[in-house]
Formats: sequence, C-alpha cells, structure tokens
Amino acid sequence: MTPEDIRREGLKALAERLGVVGVVIQQFGRGEGDYTKDREKFLGDRSSVDELIEEIKARRIHGC
Repeated sequence: MTPEDIRREGLKALAERLGVVGVVIQQFGRGEGDYTKDREKFLGDRSSVDELIEEIKARRIHGC
C-alpha cells in the first residue's frame, strides 16, 4: 500500500466509525502547542518580513 492508500483507508475507517462530521472535526482540530511562543522561538527578534526574506536569500546564496 502506498502512503496515500493508507491515508484513504484510515479516513474511510474514521468516517464509518465517527461519521463525516467526526472526520471533519478530526481533520481541523485545535491542535497542540502555543503558536505565538513557537513563532517567537523560530523567528527570534526579526522586525519585518523584509528582514526574513533577506535572510532566506542570503542562505540560498551561501548554500545553508
């Protein structure tokens, strides 16, 4: 089975057990963690989108 086949079968089993609404709720659930804290950790103190874009460009040039 391919990963897509497994995913399809899993969704089918969920739909049979929980119904369509249960599948939708499962797919778009609240999730975990604190996005704001995680974002701060990964982006640091960058002050603008332009600053982030420049960093990405620099990394591409230097192969990082």
